[in-house]
Amino acid sequence: MSRQRVRIDGRQLEVSNLEKVLFPEVSFTKAQVIDYYVRIAPVLLPHLSGRPVTFTRWPDGVEGQAFFEKNSARHAPDWVRRVTIPSPGSSTGRETLDMVVLETVADLAWAANLAALELHVPQWQIGGKRQPTLPDLLVLDLDPGPETGIAECCRLAERLRARLVADGLDPVVKTSGSKGMQVYAPIRVNDREHPSRYAKALAQELAAETPDQVVWRMEKVLRPGKVLIDWSQNNPAKTTVAPYSLRARPDATVSTPIGWDEVDAVNAGADPGLLRFRTEDVLHRVEDYGDLFDVADRTRSRLPDVAA
Repeated sequence: MSRQRVRIDGRQLEVSNLEKVLFPEVSFTKAQVIDYYVRIAPVLLPHLSGRPVTFTRWPDGVEGQAFFEKNSARHAPDWVRRVTIPSPGSSTGRETLDMVVLETVADLAWAANLAALELHVPQWQIGGKRQPTLPDLLVLDLDPGPETGIAECCRLAERLRARLVADGLDPVVKTSGSKGMQVYAPIRVNDREHPSRYAKALAQELAAETPDQVVWRMEKVLRPGKVLIDWSQNNPAKTTVAPYSLRARPDATVSTPIGWDEVDAVNAGADPGLLRFRTEDVLHRVEDYGDLFDVADRTRSRLPDVAA
């Protein structure tokens, strides 16, 4: 195993196997993964701020075995922020999780060196008492079933946008980096289950309007030819892939913020393949457009009440 010490953002870091190919189809190496995360840091880090990160690690590349890792603090250098959070219903029998919060460029480089290709975060942050705060983001995860794809997701995303705006919310949208899309909105709530109730009611409403296009239940038998609105991603125990995170797909795609004008263009007949982005595409987009997912500049509205 080849190792070397590097200095990143004022921190000494040991990296290894930089020449290892993690995405064989496009010959994308670990060195390139680290380089991408270092370069995208200015727009990625604000979306990780205060949020404990779950890693999806692929030590032998995307054609090898992968595993989710929440208890990543045990690997971490002493300069990486650690948080201990409750783990209700944990299958491991643990009552707490020792997680990390990535706050600096060096933190991202450390994670990338672990082959943590994907970074997943919850819709809440750690508060001043080192405990989870109430959710500050709503997410509607659009997951296309067989015989559907990004074009059908764009049509549904526009419908969701109209409903959210009508409810006083200020939505943003990104590709999942895989097959689907995610619509988010910054929110204020009084209880942590409120986003799930709201998202479920919205998903049920749209599925009832167009049952041949949209489904709100998870059963696979229901999904051919339809797009699932996965409202359950608002469960405080769940995480969603972060904006600008790589995805462990053969062509090294990225979960990429897009403009509503790009959604409109696909709905008007543009090639949906234009909404599939790799690392260099994303870096160029940020240079040209800035952060299209800048929720800090969006209106953070109170989420409308729905019946329990």
